[in-house]
Amino acid sequence: MDPALYRRRVEEAAAAIRETTTLDANIGLILGTGLGALADEIEAEASIAYDAIPHFPLSTVESHHGRLIAGRLDGVPVWAMQGRFHLYEGYGPKEITFPVRVLAALGVETLLISNAAGGMNTNFRRGDLMLVTDHINLQGANPLIGPNDDDWGPRFPDMSMPYDEGLRRLAEEAALEQAIKLQQGVYVAVEGPNLETRAEYRFLRGIGADAVGMSTVPEVIVARHMGLRCLAVSVITDECFPDALEPVSIADVLAAAAEAEPKLTALMRALVSGIV
Repeated sequence: MDPALYRRRVEEAAAAIRETTTLDANIGLILGTGLGALADEIEAEASIAYDAIPHFPLSTVESHHGRLIAGRLDGVPVWAMQGRFHLYEGYGPKEITFPVRVLAALGVETLLISNAAGGMNTNFRRGDLMLVTDHINLQGANPLIGPNDDDWGPRFPDMSMPYDEGLRRLAEEAALEQAIKLQQGVYVAVEGPNLETRAEYRFLRGIGADAVGMSTVPEVIVARHMGLRCLAVSVITDECFPDALEPVSIADVLAAAAEAEPKLTALMRALVSGIV
């Protein structure tokens, strides 16, 4: 897509959102699997269906609601995406990261993300939370491919620290205060939508990944391109140990995410309050 057209669409989407609310917020939340209930804790000034926002993609995953919430969480102004987009839905990398560009245009400076992931580190257990310390992109796609918009960010953005060190320290302190077990590790993003084979889990663990999922990395790449601080937390929804691998259904994944949701919700609330 022509960069000028893409930028114009981002600006049009942001302008349409601005017509519904006067909220001024510099924190953005992507409420993926495991954080849906956090939306109910937000005192909303506006709740906008994705199909009402010009040029926005539409969520096709049953567990993703598909609305943008503008409001306050414990008094702190936030923009919250209830539902995200994935390559496996048939969208391209620029489409699934379009909302991140829009959030930045709305004034977001810090992006907090949740996701569901399979745990490959043998110290992890179903229902654990993992603070993402780094990532590996094996999706075969990158949202920065194509002409670069220099006003948004550099042609070759640095990724030596994609997940903000200060935010991670804040998460560690919040978890300690609330007695929440918080694992840490490297997240690897694959395209999906199928889960991995035993051989693939061995390979992914062998290259240094602790958890595997199908999202987050493209969003973080674009956020860092635009200078946003990022933090991501994974809900470990299944144990992906090749020598003891059990079949997993989406119902199992959603059940594990629901069990972990109170912990993740408490952690994100503490983070939002601590950033201010």
